[in-house]
Amino acid sequence: MKIKTLLIANRGEIACRIARTARASGITPVGVHSEADANALHVREIGHSVCVGAGPASESYLKIDAVIAAAQSVGADAIHPGYGFLAENPDFARAVEAAGMIFMGPTPQTLERFGDKASAKEAAVAAGVPVISGAEGARSDPRQIAAEVREMGLPVLLKAVGGGGGRGQRLVTDEATLVEDIEGALREAKSTFGSEGLLLERFLPEARHVEVQIAGDGKGHVVHLFERDCTLQRRHQKVIEEAPAWGLPRTLLDDIAHDAVRLGETLDYRGLGTVEFLVAGEEYFFLEVNPRIQVEHPVTEAITGLDLVALHLRIAEGAGLGLVQDDLAISGHAVEARLYAEDPAMQFAPSTGTLTTLSLPDGLRIDSGVEEGDAVTPFYDPMIAKLIVHAPDRETALARLATALDHVAVEGVQTNRAFLTALARDPEFEQMQVHTRWIDGRLDELTQAGSLARPELWKAAAAVLFVATSRRDLCADPWTNRDSFTGWRLGLGGDAIEAGQRVTLTDSGGASEELRVGPVKHKDRYTVLSETGDAATLTAREIKPGRWRLSEGDTVHHINARLHAGVIEMDTPEGRLVFRPAAPLDFAGGDVAADRAVASPLTGMIVEIKVAEGQTVAEGDVIAIMESMKLEISIRAAAAGIASNISVSNGDMVDRGQVIAEILAPEE
Repeated sequence: MKIKTLLIANRGEIACRIARTARASGITPVGVHSEADANALHVREIGHSVCVGAGPASESYLKIDAVIAAAQSVGADAIHPGYGFLAENPDFARAVEAAGMIFMGPTPQTLERFGDKASAKEAAVAAGVPVISGAEGARSDPRQIAAEVREMGLPVLLKAVGGGGGRGQRLVTDEATLVEDIEGALREAKSTFGSEGLLLERFLPEARHVEVQIAGDGKGHVVHLFERDCTLQRRHQKVIEEAPAWGLPRTLLDDIAHDAVRLGETLDYRGLGTVEFLVAGEEYFFLEVNPRIQVEHPVTEAITGLDLVALHLRIAEGAGLGLVQDDLAISGHAVEARLYAEDPAMQFAPSTGTLTTLSLPDGLRIDSGVEEGDAVTPFYDPMIAKLIVHAPDRETALARLATALDHVAVEGVQTNRAFLTALARDPEFEQMQVHTRWIDGRLDELTQAGSLARPELWKAAAAVLFVATSRRDLCADPWTNRDSFTGWRLGLGGDAIEAGQRVTLTDSGGASEELRVGPVKHKDRYTVLSETGDAATLTAREIKPGRWRLSEGDTVHHINARLHAGVIEMDTPEGRLVFRPAAPLDFAGGDVAADRAVASPLTGMIVEIKVAEGQTVAEGDVIAIMESMKLEISIRAAAAGIASNISVSNGDMVDRGQVIAEILAPEE
C-alpha cells in the first residue's frame, strides 16, 4: 500500500527528521502538537499540525485516542511514532491498526515481547543469545527485592521492566542506601512507565555498550546495519555515540550482529530495531531491544549511506527491505554528540528558558528541534540538537566534532557544550579506554570549564566590540572631542581604572568582570583596563556587517561578531564565545538571607516534601524531591536551621526560582 499522508506522532528533532524524508518520498507529512508546542519548530517546519492536548505529555502526546483522532481527521494512511512517547506502546499499535492505518513499527505482539525487559530477556534466552545473570523475572515487593539483592551481593543493578533511554535504573553499591535506592527505583518505574516491576541483575563494572541496528520485513528477512558504540553514558543515559565500534575485534562484533539478527528472525521482526549488548573482555551479554528508531540513528546512516526513515517507509508499504546483508558495507567513521539544555554545575538538571542565542556550526549534519527564540519548557526532553560528524577515520571524526562544539553558542539556558567538548578531546576516550561508568567517575574533571589560550584578549575584544557597536548608531556622541574622541577626559586627575566607559561582562561560565574601555587618538583604536590594572590596546574595525578586523600589535584576527539579544557573540579561532554586557549595578551583592530561602532550581513538580514545619535540618539535608523533564532532583538546604514557611505540597507545580521553604537560623 502506497502511503500518501503520514501522521508523525512525535515532536522536536525526530518529527522534523521524519517529515523531511516523507516529503522527499512524495508523502505528505502531518504533525501533532500540545498546547505548549503550538509555536514549536516541528509545527512550523511540517506546516500542518493538529493539537492533541495540554502541555504535559500525559495530556497530549501520550493520549492514544487524541492521536488516532488527529490522524483520522487528516486522512492519514500511516502513523510514525518516532522514539519515546507511544513508540513502544502495543495498545497504540493495536489502535492504529484497528483504525485501518499502518503502524510504522513492529507488531503489537513484538512490542509486548520487547517492551517488558523480563520477557525480552526470556526471548533472548530462547534464541540462544547470552544474557546477564540475576534474579529471574520481575519484582515489585520492596522487602523481597532487598532480600534478593543481599543474597546476590553488591553491586546490583535495578532496572524497571518498562524502562528505556537510561530511565528506571539504579545501581545499588551500598547497603546503607539499599532501601532508598529500591524506593526511588520503584517510584520512578511507576511514574514514568506505569509499572513498578524491577529486574535484578549482576552489575558489570567496566563494560562497553555496543548495539546493533537491525531491519526486518516482517516475514523473516532480517539484516543488520552494523553496530554503534554508546559506551559514553552519564547515569545510564547516552552522551556521545559512534559507528562502528572502534577497538573491538571484528570477529566479536560479527558474532554480536549475528545474534541480533537471529533474535529478530525468531519473531519475524518488522521495521527498525536496535538490539543492545554489554561487552566485557571477550564476552558479550544481551541487554534489551529498542523496537523503534533510535536517537543515534544518524551515525548508522552516515557509515552505510542509507536513509533509515526511507527504509522504514518502504517496509511499512510492504515493499520489503530491497537489500540483503551482502549489499551493506561500512564507510568511514561517524560520531554524534547530544547537545542538551542542562546545567552541569547542578548535576545536569534540565535548564528551561528561551534560547536568546542559538548558533550552530556549518560543515556537519545537525538534527535539531529548536531555533533561536524558541523556548525549552519543563514538559519534554531538553535536547537542543544532535551534532553528527562523518570522516574517513575515528581520529579525524573526533577532532572535527571537538572543533564543531567549540563553535556552538547558546544563551538563555545552560548547556552541556563544554562537557561534550572535554569528552571529544579526552585522551582516554580517544584510545577507547572507557566503560559505561567511566564518565560518572570523572564528572568533576570533565565539567570544569575549559581554559582559553588568550582569555583576556577575547574579554577585552568583547568589551571593545560592545562599545563600538553601541556607539555607531548614536546621533550625538558624548565622547567626541573635536576630530577624535577620548573617554580619558572624564577621569582627568583620577585613577586610570576609573576612566573610560565601564563595561561589566559575564561569560558563559557565570564569571563577571568590570572593564574600562577608552578610545585613543586613532580611529577604531581602544585601550582596555581590567580590574587588576592590566591594559590592552586593540584596534577593531568592522570590514563588513558582522565581520571585524581585530588587531593587537602585529597580530591580526578576523572574526564574526554581533550584539544580539543582549549578548556579544564572537566566532573566534578558539571557538564561539558569548559574553553578556550589563550595567554594573546589575551585579550588586545579594541579600545574605537568600541562603536561607530554599528555591526551586527549575520548573517542575514536587514529588515529595522531606521535612516538616519546625524540623531541625543540617546544611545539605534534602528539603524536597522534584521531577522535571523526567528527572528526579533533590532540593537541599544551603544552611543549617529550622524548616519554616513550607509553601508547597506533594504534587504541586513550581516555577524556577520559586521559594518553597525557609531555613530559619537556630536560636543562639
